[in-house]
Amino acid sequence: MVSLELRDPDNQKSSMAPYHIRKYQENDHKWVTDLFSKVMAEHIPTTFRHILKLPQTLVLLPGGPLALFLVSGSWVLAFVASLALLAALKFLAEYPWKQFKVMSLHTDLSDITKSYFRESGSCFWVAESKGHVVGIVGALPVKPTLQKKQLELLHLCVAPEHRGQGIAKALVRTVLTFARDQGYGEVVLTTSLLQHYALALYQRLGFQKMSQFFLSTSWRLMSISQIQFTYCLPSAQVSQALEQRGGL
Repeated sequence: MVSLELRDPDNQKSSMAPYHIRKYQENDHKWVTDLFSKVMAEHIPTTFRHILKLPQTLVLLPGGPLALFLVSGSWVLAFVASLALLAALKFLAEYPWKQFKVMSLHTDLSDITKSYFRESGSCFWVAESKGHVVGIVGALPVKPTLQKKQLELLHLCVAPEHRGQGIAKALVRTVLTFARDQGYGEVVLTTSLLQHYALALYQRLGFQKMSQFFLSTSWRLMSISQIQFTYCLPSAQVSQALEQRGGL
């Protein structure tokens, strides 16, 4: 069980880190959406490289144009076919990320105050450095089920130039502390197989892998599965007892 950050998330500042974490404010909206869009775009080249390494791609890219050349006898036609295949693969790599970005910007991120501050059991935070938003994370309650009361961690993003400063870890711990204080039993999240740093971070913080699945047909075509993680939280009373005994 990871040791939770017990400081006030609204005033989470460290002399060792050039940032602090606070709740989202209305004038942060453009910073948040710009950062989210930038990070989503970063996933496209990674996805494209992944597609190029797939066994079926390694067969299709040389095999398709070669077969066309053998039938037509035209190297020009084969070359054009190669370019068309690469363009199609690039589109395949871009499509799910752009679709997710557009969907997010038109749903919960279109009005963050309404989506995350309408009820007490949800929240949205930003990491600020020198007056700029350099990291974001949101948390929304999962629809009630027969399982424990769950909070979903969403949209964890850190600006590329500010990575390696512990911002992502601090944002996740802020969500964990909030979830514990709000009486949630679990924090859940979903990330893709290609987000290697995120996978390592969540596992290092004590999240447990629960399931692996394909979000849609396009993800299945690219052999990119989604992984769901769960972090089990002790109750606030248990946590306080552990803190008093030095166990948390």
